[in-house]
Amino acid sequence: MQPGRHPDRSSAHRLRAGLAAGTLAALLVLSGCGASDSSDGSKSAAGDGKYAAPRAERGDAAAGAADQGSAESSSAEKKKPSALSTSHVIRKASLSVEVKSVPKAVAAARAAVESAGGLVASESTERLDATHEESHIVLRVPQAEYDAVLQELAGGGKLLSRTTTAKDVTDQVVDVESRIATQRASVTRVRKLMDRADKLADVVTLEGELSNRQAELESLLAQQGSLKDRTTLATITLSLSEPESPSNSKDDDPGFLDALGGGWHAFVTMVRWIAMAVGAAAPFLAAAAGLLLLGRLLRTWLARRRVPQEPRASRPDEQAPAAPQAPPAP
Repeated sequence: MQPGRHPDRSSAHRLRAGLAAGTLAALLVLSGCGASDSSDGSKSAAGDGKYAAPRAERGDAAAGAADQGSAESSSAEKKKPSALSTSHVIRKASLSVEVKSVPKAVAAARAAVESAGGLVASESTERLDATHEESHIVLRVPQAEYDAVLQELAGGGKLLSRTTTAKDVTDQVVDVESRIATQRASVTRVRKLMDRADKLADVVTLEGELSNRQAELESLLAQQGSLKDRTTLATITLSLSEPESPSNSKDDDPGFLDALGGGWHAFVTMVRWIAMAVGAAAPFLAAAAGLLLLGRLLRTWLARRRVPQEPRASRPDEQAPAAPQAPPAP
């Protein structure tokens, strides 16, 4: 063994590892700063001067910077048509309509939306009493058919209320599309660096960076899908209800027939309640009558048994029979 060589090997190994880590960090910083390099020429020149040494140590960084510039220029070109494209608007409406029959109105609304290429997102129907129902429906219709469907639904009965809103999200859509393009280019660059990496530490670091950037890309794609769904299909919330009384009825003052009908109804109700009360109390009344009759019979039977057993009382006015007198002497 030569103990004197171990410190040199370890120090040399640490030096090489430090240089490799520094080079990798410089490459990641270069890949992350591409947007600022393309927008500001002075900042790009300063960045190139700052990282001139790492690029000299590793020649493939220049190729990565070129790929970055081309990706950013392509993303800038994609952004221009998006800004000049048609506007993206989120439309929402809320209708409250009074109809003669809720089930028929629900079927008509469903048919109107489906014929326009839309769909029924949700439906809720509630029965208020024996004859009245109320329904709430959420409808999704294409933007091109939004006004026609809204007019048809409002004309299906008596319109009680109507609320519409429109929100322009064109800037948000363009921003999300631009961020998606930039993030995709960033993921591509990290994958290229992974293909060129020849050390385990570099591969592990790049894998973590790639995972973070892919997660951000998936989040942006989800936002893009949500915006596309809300700008492609408008939302209409329809509330359907039935009138509380027939449309041809009038609230007139009550007449003689109304009073007679009310009195008869009250009389029938009173008789019904009396009959119910008598029916409920009949078992108790029958039991009480039976007990009363049994008590009276028992009292009579006891009275008859007591009469022969009582002794005959002697009366003071009764006298003993007189003894026979002797005949007088001659």
